[in-house]
Amino acid sequence: MTTSTALNPPQRLLCGPGPSNVSPAALAAMQQPMLGHLDPDLHEILSEVVALQRAAYRADGGLVLPLQATGTSGMEAGLANLIEPGDVAIVAVCGFFGARIVEIARRHGARVVEVQAELGEHVPNDRLLEALDRHPDARLLAVVHAETSTGIEHPLAELGAELGADRDVLLMADCVTSLAGVPLNFDAWRIDYGYSCTQKCLGAPPGLSPVAVSERALERIRSRRAPVPFSFDLLALERYWTERPAVYHHTAPILQIYALHEALREVVIEGLPERWERHERAGRCLQDTLRARDLELLADPERQLAPLTAVHVPEGVDGKRVQQRMLREHGIEIGGGLGPTAPPIWRIGLMGVNATLEVSERVIEALDAVLATEPVLASAA
Repeated sequence: MTTSTALNPPQRLLCGPGPSNVSPAALAAMQQPMLGHLDPDLHEILSEVVALQRAAYRADGGLVLPLQATGTSGMEAGLANLIEPGDVAIVAVCGFFGARIVEIARRHGARVVEVQAELGEHVPNDRLLEALDRHPDARLLAVVHAETSTGIEHPLAELGAELGADRDVLLMADCVTSLAGVPLNFDAWRIDYGYSCTQKCLGAPPGLSPVAVSERALERIRSRRAPVPFSFDLLALERYWTERPAVYHHTAPILQIYALHEALREVVIEGLPERWERHERAGRCLQDTLRARDLELLADPERQLAPLTAVHVPEGVDGKRVQQRMLREHGIEIGGGLGPTAPPIWRIGLMGVNATLEVSERVIEALDAVLATEPVLASAA
């Protein structure tokens, strides 16, 4: 057997829907000395991560921790803990990830009420409230705050205000592409369960799912009749992440936790309003320039997400070939459509360390260069 060469992957500018490039500080943190998962010095770091994550979510109460899994697992953990077989769950669906909530909720035995909108639109809050009026026994209302498949941002603050504190339904929000990238206030917006990932606007490697759980949601979890999957047992995870002495639950991904610690620390140092504004400037610069090139964006301009832009592929252009040329000729990754119903689109992400005017300009220059020499298919000529 021959010995393979040492790992040497190529440099990429990751401007697709995620992951984004890792923050240098987060990457450097993974070179720090390894601690064991039951080392009391590690437990001090865990407590710091929880405090930093609270600041990123603006969540003072309840439970906050990063799950030892991806953003999709954060989605499933919320559904596994907050609904029981037979419960009614209302889900807003205007893209791939809203549909994924529906699928996972059904797998956990929920009776799902889908409230749909066309791709590129958001589900209006009044339609969600009408669905709730028709199903007053609903236990959960779930929305995607930032729909990564289309670039739509849901008016989550308004939804939380309109729901108020009197209804029994819990509000769950997919914050995968919004945490640390667009305004988000867990407490003020009356969110009961939020989940995200580490590899997008936070700028850490993939592998953890930062979640926030309200006290109201914790009360629901404590009163459950059916058990939850062991890996997603939020009450058991609480005993490891926040109670001291820590109670063993799993072997924590130590180096991932180091990276998240530094990524979150950078968020706090930069300041959330400043970080949101940086993502806004970069995203709007990209979007304005694309429109100036007569390229059509998928999302309703009134609800266009800043960190993620979905662009219609011009008629007659081979969208996948353009993606390949961007990667091979310019070292830039952009994404395509996601799911069987997606139209021909490119998805361009400016997140984390990549949310800058300089990166926006670099993407546009590369796209201009590729499209200038890309043949138009004969059927569209």
